Amino acid sequence: MSRTLPHTAALTAPGAPFEVVRAENGSPMYADGPRTLREFVETTWAYGERPFLVGDDGAHLLTYGDFFAAATALANLFADTYGLRPGDRAAVLMGDRPEWQSAFWATQLAGLVAVPLDVAWSGDELGRVLDHCAPRLLLVDGERLPLVAGWAERERARVLVLGPGLPADLPAPDRYAAPPDIEIRAESDATIVYGSPAEPLRGAVATQLAQAGAAMDARFRAAADALDRGELPGLGPAPVLPLPRPFSGPAALHAVYGAMAAGGALVVDGPGEPAASSRATPAMESRRSAETGELWLRGQSLPYAYWRDERATAEAFTPDGWFRTG
Repeated sequence: MSRTLPHTAALTAPGAPFEVVRAENGSPMYADGPRTLREFVETTWAYGERPFLVGDDGAHLLTYGDFFAAATALANLFADTYGLRPGDRAAVLMGDRPEWQSAFWATQLAGLVAVPLDVAWSGDELGRVLDHCAPRLLLVDGERLPLVAGWAERERARVLVLGPGLPADLPAPDRYAAPPDIEIRAESDATIVYGSPAEPLRGAVATQLAQAGAAMDARFRAAADALDRGELPGLGPAPVLPLPRPFSGPAALHAVYGAMAAGGALVVDGPGEPAASSRATPAMESRRSAETGELWLRGQSLPYAYWRDERATAEAFTPDGWFRTG
């Protein structure tokens, strides 16, 4: 149940940072803000030496500057050396390590469609999901490489093994290098997320605009929380938040959005999980079906389809933007 938001009116008024308008299908969306994840993550370059990932002992594992430089170097490798283009799919299969974040955000800087895969899945389960989404690139660590090497060889997909440091064929990260010079559209796909490797496979597809909306939700919550504390948004101390596992899960991605929105740090291997926010966001609405009582949601941050499944998509998503939660 969402709680009352005393500051929502001020933050969402016409001309305010989180003003909400209606999309063509009636769905609420932010009037301003980033329209792609690349636009969102590029703002983190300015955080420079602030810690992005820290260990549970407080040691800095990755600063924002090093993170963005590594992600940019990978993105340029994808575009300039591998010849990948916006819309190509890239699967990410790695343990919960700093390189996971660099790899995922590199896909977004290059305009690729990221497919996070769960390291708990077996080789056969991974094979089914890979057959379904058919990525051109696999970003893996050495431990998981044997699980997907056969599939990659059979399908002639490129494999990049990541671990401590960066691949030998990758130029040293440059803090002042720019990501690939490409156009990424708001309506382009950003992610395909599988909740399970079981049949029937359901890969939820979200656009760049949807994921940017989720990032804006994190900014809104940070701003409203600051006002609750009597602070001006952006002027208080940067938050330090636990990063849930696995990194491939939606909870982890939303935690990253929250940290990036405020220039905060994420604790890897820290105790506990971040508390689920009960604060409603302005670009989301809900209702109950009069016939079944089923909960329906509509908002900018939701997926719009199931990958390569027109029937399941038609059953779950309405033309006017509602998602039937089932």
